[in-house]
Amino acid sequence: MNNVLRSGAQSLQTFVSDIAEGFFEVVHNGFALIGLAIVFVMVALMARPDLQLAGEQRLMAWLESRKPAPEATDLQPNAIERTTAAHPDELPRQQAAVAYWLSRKYRVAVEPLSVLVAEAYEIGRKTKLDPTLILAIMAVESSFNPFAQSHVGAQGLMQVMTRVHGDKYESAGGVLTAFDPITNMRVGVKVLQECIARAGSVEAGLRYYVGAANLPDDGGYAAKVLAEHGRLAQVAAGRAVPTLPPAPRAQPVPVVAPVVKPEADDQKVALLAGS
Repeated sequence: MNNVLRSGAQSLQTFVSDIAEGFFEVVHNGFALIGLAIVFVMVALMARPDLQLAGEQRLMAWLESRKPAPEATDLQPNAIERTTAAHPDELPRQQAAVAYWLSRKYRVAVEPLSVLVAEAYEIGRKTKLDPTLILAIMAVESSFNPFAQSHVGAQGLMQVMTRVHGDKYESAGGVLTAFDPITNMRVGVKVLQECIARAGSVEAGLRYYVGAANLPDDGGYAAKVLAEHGRLAQVAAGRAVPTLPPAPRAQPVPVVAPVVKPEADDQKVALLAGS
């Protein structure tokens, strides 16, 4: 009986040992195959960079698809790249003075104005135009509202007629860039240059710019721009200039016919009869 039990135990031990050895052999061979497959893939990717690029793109696409969808109110960390604003203290003293003065007068934040002032000075340097003239046109045209639009379709800071000068926006991406402050400034200055070259002087060029070249009167437009240009030039020179808000547009006074009383008519008739 003991011999039978001993023999059975040895058989069971041998069976278990064989299973364990077989399992480890399979696992070992499996890892070896996986290693060979990895080596093969790495060699293939090294030999074919296009396959490596395609694999990376698919992996990135898969990872992006696994990311949770952002909430509608989530903020984007790169939003600062789209912001047209800067610290005025980073500007040269002359430009900072102009930015602060315009901010007080037109009640616009000084940070976005700082970018516009710096850009006006850069454009002025390249085009030989006085930057304070460029800023004066923006002040009169839109009061520094980059989304302004007139009833005739002039748009943006410098109120450029996009349906007339749409070709000038093509290299920037189309006419919708008229509402990008920097793009609008650059296109507006191009239009201004053409007007001055055609008219022969700044004042006459402003009449062309506002579309009053063939009209007897420009409604005081050129005078307003040149007056603001003069004030900005004084600010840039370090002089103290009052920052009174822009005067509201004068409203037409309705003409009311005088009321003639009956007794006045009787007196008028009597005077005529006596004469």
